[in-house]
Amino acid sequence: MRYALIGCGRISPNHIVAAQNNKLEIVAICDVVEACMEDKRLKFKLGEEVKSHTDYKEMLDKEKPELVAICTESGKHAEIALYCIEHGCHCIIEKPIALSIKDADAIIAAAIKYHVKVSACHQNRFNKSVQIIREAIDMNRFGRLFYGTAHIRWCRDHEYYDRADWRGTWAQDGGALMNQCIHNIDLLRWMMGSEIVEVVGMTDKLNHDYIEAEDLGIALVKFKNGSYGMIDGTTNVYPKNLEETLYIFGEKGTVKAGGQSVNIIEEWRFSDLLDDPEVVKERFHENPPNVYGYGHTPLYADMINAIENDRQPYITAMDGKKAMELVLAIYKSAAEGKSIKLPLTDCSTMDFVGRFNK
Repeated sequence: MRYALIGCGRISPNHIVAAQNNKLEIVAICDVVEACMEDKRLKFKLGEEVKSHTDYKEMLDKEKPELVAICTESGKHAEIALYCIEHGCHCIIEKPIALSIKDADAIIAAAIKYHVKVSACHQNRFNKSVQIIREAIDMNRFGRLFYGTAHIRWCRDHEYYDRADWRGTWAQDGGALMNQCIHNIDLLRWMMGSEIVEVVGMTDKLNHDYIEAEDLGIALVKFKNGSYGMIDGTTNVYPKNLEETLYIFGEKGTVKAGGQSVNIIEEWRFSDLLDDPEVVKERFHENPPNVYGYGHTPLYADMINAIENDRQPYITAMDGKKAMELVLAIYKSAAEGKSIKLPLTDCSTMDFVGRFNK
């Protein structure tokens, strides 16, 4: 399957490795900064058969990939995805899938119209720890779900934002919740029933006066099934990343997954005693070198299979929209000082320009 990568920044190595692991035919890489492409060419020993392009439209026309990964700044995801979809190309879109409800809906509609597959890159759903929790949810081992919590306590310093001027902007990124925290926000929504009734949020910019958006977000979520969620996410933790943790509390079960990217089962308690908690902790333990985990390779494998067998990918464009929608609802609640009902019909990060101006 012919594959191309659009965007050769911080996350691109995970996509190149995933493409290589799945034996895709890498035909091209694309970035507006040629040095970024050259760096990846050298690092991953990409041969002359892999062409470099600074224009993704020209790349699509000349190289005709069947599958592309879109790893640019978030604000360009929708524009690039829509062009690729309209030209019959399947897409893996890095999180967030878009920065507005309108753009996410357009991606979903275009994928249907042009009969292509689109997967949102929420790769932590493929973590071993996350998969076993999801299996327990599907088996109803928790009984009635009471509440879940998502904690993302990370560090992003001045150097991180200096490396790319789009980071922390409303037009191209959003803040801590939309960029760093959206993976765990996606997991919380997925585990607790997906459909949300109401969101109450507070956001602030406490430690990054050189960005536009928030570095702290806290929210309460009420799900349609009667369960609740709590979110606290920040990039203010000193002096380095501390944890990304997911708790699920139910009538008959309690689970805690932690580590760098929700990759370690730390608590596993169920009334049915179907398994040994210590065995589960050992078997479903991963220790990735960074917060991105190991999920890109299985996500790619699933996407390839979805294309070949004409089925929806495990993580759909709609899943991507739902994760982004929850972040936007938190932003909206914080900005308006009131609870927000879901679903949102029209909301964008651009609605919050000037939010923290003094």
